[in-house]
Amino acid sequence: MLEAGLWGLAAASALVVGALIGLASKVPRQFVALAMAFGAGALISALAFDLTEDAFAQGGTLPVAAGLAAGALTFFAGNQVLHRRGGARRGKKVGKAADNGSAIVLGAMLDGIPESVVLGSTLIAGGAIGLPFLAAVAISNVPEALSAAADLRREGHRPPWIIGLWVAVAVVSGIASALGYALLGGMGEGAIPLIQAFAAGAILTMLSDTMIPEAFADGGDLTGLATVFGFATAFLLTTVS
Repeated sequence: MLEAGLWGLAAASALVVGALIGLASKVPRQFVALAMAFGAGALISALAFDLTEDAFAQGGTLPVAAGLAAGALTFFAGNQVLHRRGGARRGKKVGKAADNGSAIVLGAMLDGIPESVVLGSTLIAGGAIGLPFLAAVAISNVPEALSAAADLRREGHRPPWIIGLWVAVAVVSGIASALGYALLGGMGEGAIPLIQAFAAGAILTMLSDTMIPEAFADGGDLTGLATVFGFATAFLLTTVS
């Protein structure tokens, strides 16, 4: 459980790195958007080959179908609750500046929890951490926090507050990873395909609803190329790992 939490914290610490970069330098928004598209492509590859393919090989069609549907619907429902509370996808200005910080951190936690849970679940039954998936999560976290940190600073928030915000998100992600191992491990090895498919459905819905539209808004026509490049890079990591 401790190892799972530390792996989740390690992946989420990329959020803090991204925030530090966003506060220390003025990175062009198009570059940030294309980096986000690259991370989205890497996540698509990881969830396809590290999650869904493994789930199908171990459990067959029914667990995969049920898990994908349950994960997608769970993220959709959580996202709707967030929107009703005034939230929006990360990096997008919403309402008053005082409300935007909470919207961004809630969105980051909602997006990051499925990723963290599956990181923890990969250690169930003595398995090794999925390095391609870990890398994909870390890569996607940097540009998201970079963009949000720059927006928060423009709205008047002080750098220590912004860094503390992302440290808190990283800690929550580590806790989610540990809980993913502890709670889901009790379901037995037979539940692993369902868990993997659930995480894949939640992450794919998140990518379609938040990361890819946000990347395209600032990245323009190059977004698709960056996404494919991220997919190819993560697939290469999968084949050599």
